[in-house]
Amino acid sequence: MPSVTLSDDLAYAVSFPTPPRRVVSLVPSITEALASTCPERLVGATDWCTHPSDLGVQRVRGTKNPDLRAVSALAPDLVVANKEENRELDVRRLRADGTPVWVTDIETVPAALDSLERLFVEVLELGTPGWLAAARDEWTGPLPEPALEVAVAIWRDPWMAVGRDTFTGDVVARLGWRNVLAEAPERYPHVDLGDLDREGVTVLLPDEPYVFTADDGPEAFSRAHTALVSGRLLTWYGPSLVGARAALTAAVTR
Repeated sequence: MPSVTLSDDLAYAVSFPTPPRRVVSLVPSITEALASTCPERLVGATDWCTHPSDLGVQRVRGTKNPDLRAVSALAPDLVVANKEENRELDVRRLRADGTPVWVTDIETVPAALDSLERLFVEVLELGTPGWLAAARDEWTGPLPEPALEVAVAIWRDPWMAVGRDTFTGDVVARLGWRNVLAEAPERYPHVDLGDLDREGVTVLLPDEPYVFTADDGPEAFSRAHTALVSGRLLTWYGPSLVGARAALTAAVTR
């Protein structure tokens, strides 16, 4: 099988058989994208890869602690990882073992769409999937003027929230909302409850990574409005972006 060398999102030269036929994904969002587009090529995924619900591939443990022996045993032509989701140490170890690893780097919706298009068009040689074209139509364009102030909680005890330079923050901005912690020095800062519980602020409570529910989260707030939202629609990139704009808007404004 012929091979090709391309540079991934971090400008690392990756050599792999073209097109790769056996792919392991260490990124839940990308697992869903692969399973929706070329399920016959996906041979391994993490335990956190929950979509589609009937995904029937070999599991290789978590995103932060993948079983590298299990990954290698699958003899992948390519492993797909992400700078934020996965550890650089695991990427280095896989590469040292001779496994090609393609690392994505995603902090905005346009960056996600461009990165996924490169993966499917240049790396997998499949062309642009229909869901990707639909997501681009739905999410690209100028940022609207913010009409709502929000905070996005991701954990409690201690409380943590979305700060600066994140994919989720860009989703929020493209929905016409202003993240009140967008200028925080950290991307996912620890915060006092008072930093979130403010008059005029809507606190989004997703069901991942912390599983906020009607009985676990809203009761902590006395000043801010709260909205339970799908963590997948707020934080995943891929097919979940299609329809996410309307679903998130409905969840927050109802």
